[in-house]
Amino acid sequence: MNQAEALSRMRDAAALWSVDYIDATEIVHAACDLLVTGYDGTALGMLAAVSLRHADQDVPDILHAALAEVGLTYYEKNGTAGAEAAVRTLAARVVAGTLPPMDLAVWAHRRFGHGTLALAERLVELDDVYDCVEYSNITDPEVDAEVVAEAHRILEQPHDTDPSPSP
Repeated sequence: MNQAEALSRMRDAAALWSVDYIDATEIVHAACDLLVTGYDGTALGMLAAVSLRHADQDVPDILHAALAEVGLTYYEKNGTAGAEAAVRTLAARVVAGTLPPMDLAVWAHRRFGHGTLALAERLVELDDVYDCVEYSNITDPEVDAEVVAEAHRILEQPHDTDPSPSP
């Protein structure tokens, strides 16, 4: 893993943690990757040293400062900016082929529901389409293709989150 990959992993982990998609142990692992690839900082070192057993308790107190040391954005738990960053992160995984399209739609529907997060609204609607496939002329692969197209659209939209600054 190189520095850019480690930074990207931490950026994604911070976004996904802010919406409870991953637990705090993933943040600790991402901090370790940053240190191994050459990043440094007091808070980052403290974050990497957090016991996995106590990660859920300790990470919230250190994460903001550690992210600042490496130039990444901190997302408040359950905030809109973190939710949008998480949607983008998972959309990128769909585009890369590492997350099944249906999983993104189902997650968006469960996490946000209808009318809550504009960026995820079409994904929520597509989850409803999956639920009706057996009663319609559309197939799962066709809905998958629509989710992939929506993931591309999401990634093409401008946003305010940091693009992964270099050290």
